[in-house]
Amino acid sequence: MGLLGLDAMEERVYRHFLRYPGTTAEDIHLLFDAPQQDVRAVLDHLIELSLLRPSAGDDTLTAADPEIAVGLLTDRRLSELHHELQQVTRPRHLVDELRAEQGARPPAGGGVERMTDLAQIRHRIDDLAFFARREILSVEPYQALTPENIEHARPLDARCLRRGVRIRNVVLREALDDPGTAAYLRELGSLGAEIRVAPDIAERVLVYDRHTALVPTDPGDTSRGALIAREPGLVAGLLSLFEKIWEQATDLDQVLGAPPEDEVTLSPVELDVLRSMCRVTKDEIGARELGVSLRTYRRHVADVLRVLDASNRPHAALLARERGWV
Repeated sequence: MGLLGLDAMEERVYRHFLRYPGTTAEDIHLLFDAPQQDVRAVLDHLIELSLLRPSAGDDTLTAADPEIAVGLLTDRRLSELHHELQQVTRPRHLVDELRAEQGARPPAGGGVERMTDLAQIRHRIDDLAFFARREILSVEPYQALTPENIEHARPLDARCLRRGVRIRNVVLREALDDPGTAAYLRELGSLGAEIRVAPDIAERVLVYDRHTALVPTDPGDTSRGALIAREPGLVAGLLSLFEKIWEQATDLDQVLGAPPEDEVTLSPVELDVLRSMCRVTKDEIGARELGVSLRTYRRHVADVLRVLDASNRPHAALLARERGWV
């Protein structure tokens, strides 16, 4: 239970009261061979966490049910981690301070950085996606995604969408001729990404949170490197270009259409939710097992019911078993 914030002594005391509910706290320090004041502090902390509950009228203590205890600790730890994440991502001013340590040299190219190493470019794209907070816009004229490309992109894309980052992506119509690429784009759409298709695009643009853009140095040869722009004027121009391409593109669902009933598929996340629905009785437990919020879990449940055209959860479980998914 150390991962959830309890130290070794706190866990030992909690487990003791699980085995012997309703026992008193008197002289319990003798059992653990520890100073009385230390054990008293442990008891007070466990009571504060609602893991131990004093009985009215006497000195007995009862341990909270393990499911409730783990839930309380998990929620508390997640709240702490969320606060820590906010603190980590907030101090953007540190960039300016650290740049000052370089001798106040402005970025080369007036806010435009040139990169030629392809591995370094990929790492930078991953970093930009990882730290995106609001929106990722992209125009990508690829003809197909390799299985390696998809497996690399899937966890990053899913993480962004789970955090509420809006993804708008324009792809080449020809890319839908590749079954793996079409399936992945449909999967992204099921997770909340907005995908549009254009018959003829040559531009390649990535914009993160409307303040950082990435374009190839040579649009005809991406192996020659990329430019990362933060200049407001340049980024604004690329945003305008993206919006024009976006307005002229067609929604993915209109191009692909709804999948036939015998070809209905669920994304990996939706499959996990479906299996959880069949296994647990409470949404809170399912959400905790999958590491998502209760609201997100229930949204995925609604998506599963919609995709399967199921009237309720038992109906969805029946349809899933008929298809051999669970």
